[in-house]
Amino acid sequence: MNDTRLYEQILGIESPWSVRSVTLKKDEGSIEVDVACSETMWGCPECGLRMHVHAWEQRRWRHLDSCQYKTILVANVPRVKCDKHGTQMVKVPWAEPGSRFTAWFERLAIDVLQECSTAAGCEILRITWDQADGIKQRAINRGLARRQAVPVKRLCVDEKAVGWGHQYVTIVSCADGGKTRVLAIEDDREENSLNRFWRTLTPEHREAVEAVSMDMWEAFRNSTLRYVPGAAEKIVYDNFHLARYMNRAVDEVRRAEHEVKQGDTVSPLKGTRQLWLYGLENVPRKWAARFRELRALATKTARAWKVKELFRSFWACADPADATEFFRKWYRDAIATRLEPIKKVARMFKKHWANIVTFFRHHLSNAHAEGINSRIQHLIQQACGYRNRDRFKRDVLFHLGGLDLHPAIVQ
Repeated sequence: MNDTRLYEQILGIESPWSVRSVTLKKDEGSIEVDVACSETMWGCPECGLRMHVHAWEQRRWRHLDSCQYKTILVANVPRVKCDKHGTQMVKVPWAEPGSRFTAWFERLAIDVLQECSTAAGCEILRITWDQADGIKQRAINRGLARRQAVPVKRLCVDEKAVGWGHQYVTIVSCADGGKTRVLAIEDDREENSLNRFWRTLTPEHREAVEAVSMDMWEAFRNSTLRYVPGAAEKIVYDNFHLARYMNRAVDEVRRAEHEVKQGDTVSPLKGTRQLWLYGLENVPRKWAARFRELRALATKTARAWKVKELFRSFWACADPADATEFFRKWYRDAIATRLEPIKKVARMFKKHWANIVTFFRHHLSNAHAEGINSRIQHLIQQACGYRNRDRFKRDVLFHLGGLDLHPAIVQ
């Protein structure tokens, strides 16, 4: 098999296209494949009306490497002049319109760029940053165009701090199926931020929502109640955020008790913040003896920690009735501590009980959203921050949107 026939097979080129010659340019580190076209009648890319070729224009595309050499396709591409759509370049079978890379190369580049930083991807692929960014932007546009409006049943709503100061975005992710994906990223964390997402769904799709996990942010709750039918029974307050409220309350008690003991030569509570955040089974062995002594010395903090530990067992309840009975007893013990930070959190939980107990009907939490947030933070660090908010959103969709990014391959 000669070189031209070999590359026709490799590239999947068929009539009216053919490989005319293959040239090794060793000094440039490339192999140039010259592709010719024998057809003189083409259809308009917009309307399909066939007409004679108006002109020819030479184009170049980067293909997958041949061994250690870059492979470059060179072809004179026909242009047709349509009365309705003007002069148009016909579509070539190996690349998408506007791209200077073959579909096979773009598929490889997308896979590489999803696994590493853009700078590292450029080094591996031997392309420039602008070329890599062009591949990413075309992939995102392709994925968004292919995304189908299908009903989603289980959603997670969370905010993510971005940039300096109190700058946030609202992230809506879908927890249906095995892999969580980002559905929308909206500016700020206001009620209108989530409103914008709900408005993109049809009334039928909003009604199909079965559960929405969120923290106790009132703006998210109000928006969901406004747009989702029966939302009062579908909102689930995330157990991670509830545990965080308890941890903060324990730390407030610790700090208050630490201030009282400042008269001592060495306060036993100094530097113990992390110890009180551990669950009993997670206390490191080297600190176990000290922690036992602390629980005997710091009586108020120990009482707060005991209530916090007791609340962890709440999530093991079998059903809403069991959870209600457990919470009734726990609430009584929390109020009996006479520790204001603990009492404040207990009263807050009681106030929002209706959307805490829904966990035992839907078994949904923001664990999926927290995983998304962790990966977003990694993207921010990898990019050394984003100056452009739109670029940040598109990067999140590229990596976490669950989009169909790859160009189609013409066989």
